[in-house]
Parts: sequence; structure tokens; C-alpha cells
Amino acid sequence: MYNFEFVKPATLEEAITALADEEAQPLAGGQTLIPTMKQRLNAPGKLVSLLGIEALNHVRMEDGQLVIGGTTPHVTVAEKAAADFPALAALAGGIGDPAVRNRGTIGGSLANNDPAACYPAAALASGATILTDRREVAADDFFQGMFTTDLEEGEIVIGVRFPVPEAASYQKFEQPASRFPMAGVFVARFADGVRVAVTGASEEGVFRWSEAEEALSADFAPEALEGLSLPADGMIGDLHGSPEYRAHLVAVMTRRAVSAALAG
Repeated sequence: MYNFEFVKPATLEEAITALADEEAQPLAGGQTLIPTMKQRLNAPGKLVSLLGIEALNHVRMEDGQLVIGGTTPHVTVAEKAAADFPALAALAGGIGDPAVRNRGTIGGSLANNDPAACYPAAALASGATILTDRREVAADDFFQGMFTTDLEEGEIVIGVRFPVPEAASYQKFEQPASRFPMAGVFVARFADGVRVAVTGASEEGVFRWSEAEEALSADFAPEALEGLSLPADGMIGDLHGSPEYRAHLVAVMTRRAVSAALAG
């Protein structure tokens, strides 16, 4: 590691002031940032920890939507969202291992937008709104490709607002060593239609599968997906699986998610 300044503000206003320094970078759970610093792939001169801001750590219902603070750890989402949005709680409870779930935060995950992260699929499938210190951004506009979001320089995620679907499920096929999904699918049914978001499979990161959405909006049943498939072009290919294999996994996980959502 190298020398850097570390500050831990107690309020959002203090954090915004600290982040005005061009060498500053926000620190949430640090599950990605700290390893990249150790490898000298990232070298901020100042780390601004957001974990001391109590107002950013919460899970609550507001006007029929589930609102989660940006520094809320996965384990808290798993516990406190279970009654109102069980599919999201199950997703949070299946991220990584206990150490990751106790340190990692929902805001950090969304801001990082790892192509195999789970939360982006939930946000996109739910039609969530990402809350920042400056504005509100629809999930459809927020995720813009692998490790890329609509966040501006110095802008931080302070929360996310989830519409709660009538039925939903997240199913993933894990790579057993990393526990990241080789393909993860979040299916959410609302009164006006179905949304399907896929993570872990595409070189472009999280995306919506529009053909599956159309089929499931007409008939919310696994059988509605028969004959549907994704092209292998643009899918991730590595030692764990070919693009064709990942495309196949997406279809399988989507059917499983629909079946699980129907089972409640």
C-alpha cells in the first residue's frame, strides 16, 4: 500500500466538501476499491469514507416503495427487506461470503457496476431510481456498460428507491470459486408488465432482455420462454464458459426465476 489521506465525515455535507478535492475518492464497503489500491491499479490521494454517515444506512418503506441508503450493507438488506421485497432480500443474502455481505454496500455495488454484480440486475428489473447527492437517475439510464455509470465526477450514490413488484425472483448460476454469477437473471412482474434483467453474462454488463419481457408480459409462465434464446455475440467467453454457454445459462436462469416467482 502507499500513503494517502483518510477522512471519515459524519454528515453528507462534510463528505461532499471533502470530495471536492480532485485527489479524493469515496469509500463505501471497499470490496473493489481496496484490492485495486493494493494492486496499484488505483491510487487516490484521499479516501473519503461514507460509513460514518448514519443517514445513509437504512431500509424503509416510503410511499409504497422500498428505499435503501447507499451505505447499507448487504447483510442488512437481506434482513430488513425480507418482509417487503423478499426477492431483493434473497439476492442480498446470496452475495459473496459473510465477510463480503457484512462490508459490501448497495451504493458501492451500484456505483462500481461490475459486469457480474447482482444488485444492478435487481435495480434494472425493478425499474429502480438511483439517488445521488445531486439528482435522481432511472436505472435504465444509470447503467451504461461495464464498470460505467451515469455518475459525474465526484457524484456519490446516497440511496436507491425500488418499486415493489407483484412477484419477483433472482436466480444465478455461480462460478464456485468467486461466487460471482456466470449468469444471473432478475425477473419482476408489475401490473403493467414484466421486466427481465441479466447480469454476469454480457461484455457490456447488465442489460434487459426485451424479448423475454414481451413474452412474459403476455403469459407469465416458464412455457412462454420456449424457443427464445439470446445470441452468443457479445457474451463473455473465458475459461469458465464460452459465450454460447453463457447465452444458454441466461435462458435457463430466466425460466427458473419465473418458476420461483410463481411459487412465491
